[in-house]
Amino acid sequence: MVPNEGDIATGKRKAEEQVVSEEKRKKKKKKKQVATPRPACSWVYFSREFIKEYIASHPESSGLKAATKAASDAWKSMSLEEKAKYTNRAREVWDNYLSTAPARTPKPRKQTKLVTRCSPGRLFNVLQRLTPEQKAAVKSMGFGSLLGLRCRTLRRSLCLWLLERFNTTRCSLEICGERIPLSPKDVELVMGLAASGKDVVNSGPDDLIAVLRHSYNASNRGISVRLLEERLAAPEAGEDFKRSFVLYALGTLLSPTARLDVSPSFLHFMTNMDVVHQYNWGKFLLDRLVREVSRFRQGKQRAVGGCLLFLQLFYYESISVDGLGPLATAVVPCLSSWGEDEITEREKRERKLGGYGLGEVIFKERCLGMEYPECRDQLDGPPVDSISTGVERGPLFEQEGGTQADEEQINGEITMDEGDMPVLIRSKNVVCGDIAVVVDSVRVPCRNKEYGCNETVDYMNNDHEETCTYAPCSCPLLDCNFVGSSDQLSLHFSSKHWDSGRRFRYNSPLAVSVGMNEQFLVLQAEDDGVLFLLNKGVERIGNTVMITCIGPSSSKERFLYDLESVRGSSSLRLKSATHNFPGWLEDFHPTDFLLIPFCFLGSSGHINLDVCIWNSAELCADCPS
Repeated sequence: MVPNEGDIATGKRKAEEQVVSEEKRKKKKKKKQVATPRPACSWVYFSREFIKEYIASHPESSGLKAATKAASDAWKSMSLEEKAKYTNRAREVWDNYLSTAPARTPKPRKQTKLVTRCSPGRLFNVLQRLTPEQKAAVKSMGFGSLLGLRCRTLRRSLCLWLLERFNTTRCSLEICGERIPLSPKDVELVMGLAASGKDVVNSGPDDLIAVLRHSYNASNRGISVRLLEERLAAPEAGEDFKRSFVLYALGTLLSPTARLDVSPSFLHFMTNMDVVHQYNWGKFLLDRLVREVSRFRQGKQRAVGGCLLFLQLFYYESISVDGLGPLATAVVPCLSSWGEDEITEREKRERKLGGYGLGEVIFKERCLGMEYPECRDQLDGPPVDSISTGVERGPLFEQEGGTQADEEQINGEITMDEGDMPVLIRSKNVVCGDIAVVVDSVRVPCRNKEYGCNETVDYMNNDHEETCTYAPCSCPLLDCNFVGSSDQLSLHFSSKHWDSGRRFRYNSPLAVSVGMNEQFLVLQAEDDGVLFLLNKGVERIGNTVMITCIGPSSSKERFLYDLESVRGSSSLRLKSATHNFPGWLEDFHPTDFLLIPFCFLGSSGHINLDVCIWNSAELCADCPS
């Protein structure tokens, strides 16, 4: 039978389809190039061996789940010596992996959308349901300003723009061609939180908060926000309500982390709720904001923590989009001035101007003597009723008959305590009420007066406090809350914690050992009592060690130091200079450090080092001028 043209065409089409399907099948068979898998940890090697033996010796067991549970219990009860077999095996495999596997090039992450746990709307909804008794309890803790919260949403595009211009090293915003420093006082003016008092310390022994952790069902991830919302829905206004409210406010607005839950470390400063109002919440909020933004930039977390609402409102208050006209009266705190309507109108003006950062930097007069809603009866000292100026007084001041000396002080130097100042003077021409007072220089005590500084500084041009040698430093021991100047801290450590560190002599080597679970070791010089920290960190392939000096961050004094770790005929050495920090920093990421591979550690996991620190005074004497 002779095929016709139709059969021939059909045959050709089937042949072509078969070729195409064959090519697709070959492509499917082609496996994707898979990178070398990362080696397992010591627990995995142990569990594989244990589970195999367990299933063989327990045929009646319920399967892999029971065997894994038994392996977990056995692993927890093992000593370090018993685990050493599996630990050494894992290290060998890991070292081989690092030497053979190609280096991974991380893809640069471009942040186009802001992810944050800062949610003013969530706190706003809770505030609306509080009873009068609960609101009174909030005010008694110093958080009454939050009751005036009117903003429910963040402007994420603005926050992302501000984060790109937030200098975490200098703690400043670099916008509109200027560098605007941020301080705890700005937090007080914007958020209404105290910018003075005791430092908030959210660390310490876990056994001190074990009961609180249990009461809040705190897991390794944190304290559930929904659990706190359920507790705040109850009508009671006692200590449990106060603690739950502070936790909720910190976790949703003031100091949120990258996680959905609230950090259980906050419980460390809530063991006694009667002293919560004495803390410096302004400094705590700002420090946590810097820390969270730094961690985000280092790629350690996808979400941005910290109080982004503060950055947003500070920008609105500091940048004018209406030109430099007459200054409007500032409402303190500014938190209550910005609702959804005001923010929407402000955003319209920003867009009309052409975008963020095109306005003018302004400084509003902000009243320090103004009574905050939550602390009408808590002001320190009597209110200021009058100021002698020698000019006609308006209704703001009472007539008290000025003297000749009072009149001569108009253009002279005026000295007064900061607590007695009725206004925060941002410019030299201050308009107050219907009078004009021209002030050449207002001098106040240095803010480090309580730590021993006797200097008086110009309130408007204050360069002294940035380099003050009496700047406070904190005791590095986690269970001690002492704060004082570096000299006071030296005496404190020598008398109270003489057995918690190592004393050494300058220019002389000292053999030290840092335990596996120790994060730092305190070193104190015998000559001048200066405190140093031998800091230890953990990386994937070993431990990092470096030395810092406890002192004011502004101090330019440096100490050269030498670190050496020896194992057999091999040695590792670092020679560097110390940096000054006012205490121990939990999340400090150094640029200079000595990396000690795990294979250099002893069987107990200790790091053995030879440390030598040189006296800075002797070094300076040897340097040519």
